[in-house]
Amino acid sequence: MSFVIAAPDFLAAAATDLQTIGSALSAADAAAAGRTTTVLAAGADEVSAAVAAFFGGHGQAYQQVSAQAAAFHAQFVQALYAGAGAYVQTEAANVAQGALAAINGPTQALVGRPLIGNGTNGGPGQAGGPGGLLYGNGGKGGDGVAGQAGGDGGNAGLIGNGGAGGAGGAGASGGNGGNGGRLFGNGGVGGQGGAATSGINGGNPGSGGNGGDAVLFGSGGAGGQGGTGLAGANGVNPLLNGAAATGSVGVTQDSSNADAIGGNGGDGAVGGLGTTGGAGGAGGGALVIGNGTAFGAQGGTGGFGGNGGAGGDGGGASVIGGAGLAAGGGGGNGTIGAAPGGAGGNGGVGGNGSASNGAALGGPGGSGGIGWTGASGGSGGTGGTGGSGGHGGLFVGSGGAGGAGGTGGAGGAGAAGGQGGNGGGGGSGVSNGGGNGAGGTGNFGGDGGMGGSGGAGGFGGQGGHGGAAGAIGDGGHGGAAGSGGAGGGGGVGGTAGKGGDGGAGIAVVGHQGFGGDGGNGGSGGMGGTGGDGGGSALGGAGGAGGSLMGRPGTNGTAGAGGTGGAGGGGGGLGKGGAGGNGSSLLGSSGIDGSTGAHGADGQDG
Repeated sequence: MSFVIAAPDFLAAAATDLQTIGSALSAADAAAAGRTTTVLAAGADEVSAAVAAFFGGHGQAYQQVSAQAAAFHAQFVQALYAGAGAYVQTEAANVAQGALAAINGPTQALVGRPLIGNGTNGGPGQAGGPGGLLYGNGGKGGDGVAGQAGGDGGNAGLIGNGGAGGAGGAGASGGNGGNGGRLFGNGGVGGQGGAATSGINGGNPGSGGNGGDAVLFGSGGAGGQGGTGLAGANGVNPLLNGAAATGSVGVTQDSSNADAIGGNGGDGAVGGLGTTGGAGGAGGGALVIGNGTAFGAQGGTGGFGGNGGAGGDGGGASVIGGAGLAAGGGGGNGTIGAAPGGAGGNGGVGGNGSASNGAALGGPGGSGGIGWTGASGGSGGTGGTGGSGGHGGLFVGSGGAGGAGGTGGAGGAGAAGGQGGNGGGGGSGVSNGGGNGAGGTGNFGGDGGMGGSGGAGGFGGQGGHGGAAGAIGDGGHGGAAGSGGAGGGGGVGGTAGKGGDGGAGIAVVGHQGFGGDGGNGGSGGMGGTGGDGGGSALGGAGGAGGSLMGRPGTNGTAGAGGTGGAGGGGGGLGKGGAGGNGSSLLGSSGIDGSTGAHGADGQDG
């Protein structure tokens, strides 16, 4: 194909010759149509009529084929004419391109811009090239990368429009539009500001670029829209590392034919908000050999911390080989969680009581700690400001419209509330003779913590101001303020703790065995409140109208308020503890604890 050439004159001449041939054929077909399509019968008999109809039909079929051939011939001739015209236009363009290069060469060498032609588009974050000195539009500014402002649009020459500003990268401003031609032309539009991104430009959005100005005749360019505000961070409950020291174990007291009382367990050590409180120490046990009373000691209370410390178990009590009461110690209480979303500590288990010849009592369990409120979501950031519109031409021209403000960032979601601690179970009471046995009661489960509140949506950005008109023209309209960001959803309420089971009560025949009652379950935490939707800033001011004739621009409207966040769901309820089993004909089992209430849903923002 590299050796093929085309002569437009020859193509046009061939098309003309083909058209002449087609016209001659069409004329011949038309002349023969009447004689060949309608053939008279040679006689009145049926054979003559059939022969005439046969030849007439053949003539009509020929005319149909001739019409199709004529249509194809016309299309072919038209294609030849079109091809010849295309070659002519291409040769003319090549000649014009060469002439334009010859014209632009000297000015390009002297001042770095053509005499006629558009400016080049800028690279990332770079300004667009200027248009030709005599005629041409400015090049578009390059879009910025993260943290880099968009490039400004190139200015036009004598006649032409300014180039558009490039969009700003994340957190950076949009480029300004280029100015219109010095005699006639419109200013370029400003670039859009970049959306806010954490870690870039302090998390602030970029403002929209300003519209370019017209010089003598022409309209100012519109301002660019501001970037979207930074979204608020979701609430995150902290991760806890380690636990504070466990409380000391109570001293066990042994005696022979004398009362014995164990020592109380020590409270758990206090931990910081980043650690779990220390567990309470177990209560000391009591052992009597022979006659006497034995009292197990109380378990220690859980220590304060990010998660509440668990209560220590109650000390056991035993009377062996003699008569006397044996009573187990109570379990220590779990402590409330103190860090956002911190869980309450579990209650300690009551100590067991065992007597050879006397009453035996199981110790009550400790209560579960309450969960703490979940972490709140962060507020959304304010949207970026819209760019101002460019000024209209000095003699005739309207001002450019201000850019719209950016949308406010959405609020972050709240975190879930902390889980309530489980109530401690009651200890068993076992009498092997001479008295009743009673199990200890289970204690209540802790309530779940409230879900964290959703963050408020950010305010919408302010609209850009409209550009002023020249002597004749209307002022630019002010840009509308950005809409407020949506509020974050509230966190789910914490799950409640389960009630402790009652201890078993066991006694021999002739005495009563009473099971301990189960503890009530805790109530689920209330869902977190949804964040409020963001408000709106003011719209931009309208530009002044022409000094001789023209109307001022209208002020921009306020943006719509953001949608409030949905309230969080309520936390799950805690089940009641099971009543302890009772033994013997005269005894009874304990009553089951009641189930806690489901947490209420949080309010919408």
